Amino acid sequence: MATAQPAALKLIKGRAPGKDTAGREVNLGPAFRRIAPEPPDWLSEEAAAEWRRVVPGLTRLDILKEEDRAVLVAYCETWSTYVGAIRQQHSEGLTIEARQGTLAHPAVGIARNAGRELRSFAAHFGLTPSSEQALARGADDAGEDDNPFA
Repeated sequence: MATAQPAALKLIKGRAPGKDTAGREVNLGPAFRRIAPEPPDWLSEEAAAEWRRVVPGLTRLDILKEEDRAVLVAYCETWSTYVGAIRQQHSEGLTIEARQGTLAHPAVGIARNAGRELRSFAAHFGLTPSSEQALARGADDAGEDDNPFA
């Protein structure tokens, strides 16, 4: 089952004004105030850097609201976990020696699990590669008003 997308993403990908990709009317949902949440001061350094990287683009697309803070924090901290596990793999290798023989380094599993969670959180904000082109079209549609085919 696919994750429901925000109305703004459906409209960006849509066939016509107010329509989704299948030509259905897009329900805009409740009128949340579209403003980026403030990051908590306790974010890890890597999570804070990811917050600063993604929030401006999501704000420009009117995707964020203050109520998204918890999920955005979870996304950014999951990114931080993923980066930490990958760095550990780079410095310590992919395997460890144990009594049972050669085993996968614990960081391999941590990175794999964090990567799965990261993709799940990212999909909620349209940050997956499959939605990249749709987001790019919506981010800068200057000059598109004169295009009768847009």
